[in-house]
Amino acid sequence: MTAFRAAVLEHFRHPKNRRRIDGATASVEGANPLCGDRIRVELKVESGSIADAAFTADACAVCIAAASVLTERLRGATLLDAEAIDVAWVHAALGGEPPRGRERCAQLPLGTLQRAIVESRAIVADA
Repeated sequence: MTAFRAAVLEHFRHPKNRRRIDGATASVEGANPLCGDRIRVELKVESGSIADAAFTADACAVCIAAASVLTERLRGATLLDAEAIDVAWVHAALGGEPPRGRERCAQLPLGTLQRAIVESRAIVADA
């Protein structure tokens, strides 16, 4: 079994932070209409840092695993650190690149997270 497959199976079976956040400061949905993946990323931002990050999803194993590793990485990170997370980081966290045809599944949580960061920055700016 490859490192990628082992990581995906572990995070799919035991996803981290798969829940809602009471009092989330950002809540953004993303979808991949080609495969049917749907995800919601929620953040709770306090003083420019991510105090909590979570997700809910009706999605494939690759998407759920990517959301799980991302939300683990985010907790305690600054918004600036979170913005620096890229596809290469997601691939490394999952133990390799996804198979052809599953790239968008791994990228959906990251794109949704990026929109949640923009929403968080807007809320902080308005405060």
